[in-house]
Amino acid sequence: FAMKSISFPVGRVQFLDMYPMTFAEYLYGIGKPLAAEVVLSDPAPVPETTHNMLLQELRTYMFIGGMPECVRIYSETRSQKEAFEVQAELADTYRQDFSKYTPSVDRRCLDAVFVSTAQNIGNQIKYVHLAEGFTNPTIKKAFDLLCMARVLRRVPAASPAGLPLAVSASQRKFKALVVDIGLMRYLSGMPVDAEYAKSDLLAIYRGAMAEQFVGQELVAAGQSELYYWSREKKSSTAEVDYLIAKEGRVYPVEVKSSTAGRLKSLHLLLQTYPQCSVGYVLSGSPYSELSEQRLVFVPLYFASSIGSLGHADAL
Repeated sequence: FAMKSISFPVGRVQFLDMYPMTFAEYLYGIGKPLAAEVVLSDPAPVPETTHNMLLQELRTYMFIGGMPECVRIYSETRSQKEAFEVQAELADTYRQDFSKYTPSVDRRCLDAVFVSTAQNIGNQIKYVHLAEGFTNPTIKKAFDLLCMARVLRRVPAASPAGLPLAVSASQRKFKALVVDIGLMRYLSGMPVDAEYAKSDLLAIYRGAMAEQFVGQELVAAGQSELYYWSREKKSSTAEVDYLIAKEGRVYPVEVKSSTAGRLKSLHLLLQTYPQCSVGYVLSGSPYSELSEQRLVFVPLYFASSIGSLGHADAL
């Protein structure tokens, strides 16, 4: 990010993208390598006790996040409170860093966009709603800067009609992700006790944490650019959370706690775009397949596996 203002020799610099620790890396970090190996395997049915254990570990990961220092502190102390203190320090460090970008970008606008985006995971982003008292061009500049710094990630709407998905990506219609789910938890200001106690992982913070988790895992698994599908009509709207590209095909991914009969948007996408051979539904339910409906129900903890570019078609 800093290289923008520094000259360096062309051809002699190698770039390496690094991300927060994934759920599997977190499991390795807290001393549960066997659980990590299950998460890294191809999606398949697992014993009920293993399934429940992984969901409980995922619940904790969604609050601790994948920032290495947070995982280290939690691994050593098993104290969420101490990990949360690290998250607060990290967020404050980001905010202190915002002063470096003035006067080109207003630091107050950067801070407002930073927090508001975390509070709007899963929703279409409207600049006017991100920072009160600033113009759309000012807010857009702040948002773009945070995306360039990899603090935020833009997720544009696109068509599953063909590859590359970037060709049909919308410049105006997009959602966003925060760099890390733990930081998203801190910035959102959600009441931890009430949200952590919810039995369904997809109910936590109105489903936004599950959508952030899946997006974060897909990116780390090799989906360098994420997209979603949205169709707006006067009579009805339809939306599917993610579109991913693997092995020359497009796969829709829905993060939803629902039965096959209630997945209206996903069914509509599969009917409209028959070239999409399989639709993935990620939830807290066990693994299952509905071949006649071209649906694969996958537990949330397998998100990185379906995002892996080498994973074969499930059906």
